[in-house]
Amino acid sequence: MTSSDQPAELLGPVEIRALAEKLDVTPTKKLGQNFLHDPNTVRMIIAAAELDPADHVVEVGPGLGSLTLGLLDTVEKVTAVEIDCRLAAELPATVAWRAGAYADRLNVVQKDALKVEPSDLGEPTALVANLPYNVSVPVLLHLLATFPSIRRVLVMVQAEVADRLAARPGSKIYGVPSVKAAFYGDVRRAGSIGKHVFWPAPNIESGLVRIDRFAPGTEPWPITAESRARVWPVIDAAFAQRRKTLRAALSGHYGSGAAAEEALRTAGIDPQLRGEKLDVTDYVRLAGVGA
Repeated sequence: MTSSDQPAELLGPVEIRALAEKLDVTPTKKLGQNFLHDPNTVRMIIAAAELDPADHVVEVGPGLGSLTLGLLDTVEKVTAVEIDCRLAAELPATVAWRAGAYADRLNVVQKDALKVEPSDLGEPTALVANLPYNVSVPVLLHLLATFPSIRRVLVMVQAEVADRLAARPGSKIYGVPSVKAAFYGDVRRAGSIGKHVFWPAPNIESGLVRIDRFAPGTEPWPITAESRARVWPVIDAAFAQRRKTLRAALSGHYGSGAAAEEALRTAGIDPQLRGEKLDVTDYVRLAGVGA
């Protein structure tokens, strides 16, 4: 931002409702829509992301543009992925209205975030978003897999999902999302968000999750489609029946209990443990994916 540029004017409750009325938009549970209307929360999210001005941020589900405006005020390029055609069409006008100096920084892609490809977004360096809560984990994992250029993630999700993503081995809430997110880098809780900064107010609290991806050249294992194809089925099988020992839980994956036990012992893992006791390193080793 240069000294001649005016800061973006963030949206408050009055502007959010006026935009929704203009577009005849009623937030829907099907699309996981709860529109953020608190400027201080927008500033908190952006601060927690610790963005570089040169970042290319992808935002999923920009809605009426609350977070988008704050991002445009902070980085050189924002690509907003919006599935709702009315919201996607209106976003550039909202940016022109509230952040005209930065209008050329915005690119809008009207598409299902679960179907975006590299040709849609280029090479984003960060993901910052209030993810649609009904598909938050699938969207997060799809973007991490599809865009290795993303180095930093800061997403708002349901508080329960945030806890699961950041859970550590041994916890009752540690599971498939925890392990798969940790496959890409360091995952941690980065804050909590109350209900009343949204319209309509959701029934649940929200949480921020930050992921700092392994730096290029320092990855502890190959992070490729091939490695995921080997590691993911092991993780899924281990947690499919949480109360079973790994020997029993993985018997289907390996063909028999004896084969599962042999694979576990070869990887240096006690076959009588349960899936929640293993960290991502154990799963990678068990899948035979080396550094």
